[in-house]
Amino acid sequence: MKSMKQMLVLVSIASATAFSGSAFAQTTMDASKMGDMKMMANNDMTQGEVRKIDKDAKKITIRHGEIKNLEMPPMTMVFQVRDSALLEGVKVGGKVQFTVVKDKGTLVVTDLQTVK
Repeated sequence: MKSMKQMLVLVSIASATAFSGSAFAQTTMDASKMGDMKMMANNDMTQGEVRKIDKDAKKITIRHGEIKNLEMPPMTMVFQVRDSALLEGVKVGGKVQFTVVKDKGTLVVTDLQTVK
């Protein structure tokens, strides 16, 4: 009878350990995926140098590096800016990092940050 109780205790401990290890592995995996997502978000930004700003037309000309999400090589281009507030504090000759998307055939800057 005593060995049966010991066996039940051992089975209970083993089950608890297996489930807690599984939960730990899931938590660890979820955390690493979130880290990858943050890295992907940061990598989606493209580096560039401002060549011209037209606040009235909500346009900015940027000499940029490769735009990976659009599979575009480095070049100088004029972009539409989704929100003219993004142009505040940006200067010609200044270094920027930005995110651009294709919206109904137009390349639109959705995020623009100055780089110091």
